[in-house]
Amino acid sequence: MRDKRCKNSEETIARSLHGNYRPEHLFSLKQAVDLYSFYQGQIAECDQVILGQLATFDVASGSDKDTKPPTTIEEALQRMSGVDLTKIDGIDSNSALKIIAEIGIDMSRWKSPKHFASWLGLCPGTTVSGGKILSSRSKQVANRAAATLRMAAFTLFNSKSALGAYLRRQRSRLGASKAITATAHKLARLVYAMLKHGSAYVDAGQDYYEERYRSRVVQNLKRKAQELGYQLIEISGIQQKNGNHVKSTT
Repeated sequence: MRDKRCKNSEETIARSLHGNYRPEHLFSLKQAVDLYSFYQGQIAECDQVILGQLATFDVASGSDKDTKPPTTIEEALQRMSGVDLTKIDGIDSNSALKIIAEIGIDMSRWKSPKHFASWLGLCPGTTVSGGKILSSRSKQVANRAAATLRMAAFTLFNSKSALGAYLRRQRSRLGASKAITATAHKLARLVYAMLKHGSAYVDAGQDYYEERYRSRVVQNLKRKAQELGYQLIEISGIQQKNGNHVKSTT
C-alpha cells in the first residue's frame, strides 16, 4: 500500500513503523482505519445500487433479453450510451457517470454543440448595451455537468494529449481560470458529438496539436504579409527547440 513514488524497500518502511507509540495514538489510528473500511464498504454498496439502476436502461444498440447484465459501471455506461466517454482525456468513469446522470443520452434537445455548451454555461457571455460589449464573462449556471467538465479540464495541465496542449496554450493567453472554461467547452463539444453521432474519440497527441497550431500561425502571418504587400520567406538553417527558435551553426 506504499506510494508508487517511494524508493525505499518494504523492509525499510517496516522498520520505520516501529516506535514508542502512546495508547491514545494507537486508538486514534484504529478509529481512522475502521472508518476507512466502513466508508469503503458504503461506497461499494452504493456502486452496486448504481449499477443495478444502470442495468435497467435499454442498451443503446437495442434491447436484448439474452444479454448478460453489466458487471461494472463502465460497462453499463458504455452499453447505455453506445460510446465510451472515458476515452476523452480527463474524463474517468466517475466523471462520465455524473455527466450522463445530469444530461442523459438524448442530445436532440440541443440543436448544435453551441447550444449545448451555452446551456452548460461554458460560452462567453454577451452583455451588450448600445452595441458595445460590456462583458464577455460566462454566465453563472448551477450545473453539475459543467462543474464536472471544468474539473476534468483542470486535470489536463500536465497531460501530453492534444487537449492538454490546448489547455496550456490557452493558459498562456487567457490565464488559468479562463483556460479551464475554454477547455471544458471543448470537452462539452466532444461529449455532444460522441453521444449525438455515436462517434469515437481518438487523441491525436500533443505534437499533432502543436504542429496544427504552428501551421495556423504561419498561414495567418502569410495572409497579413500579403495584404500589406510583403511575402514571407522561410529561412533555412533555423531549428525550433523547446518552443524557441535557435540558429543553426551549419
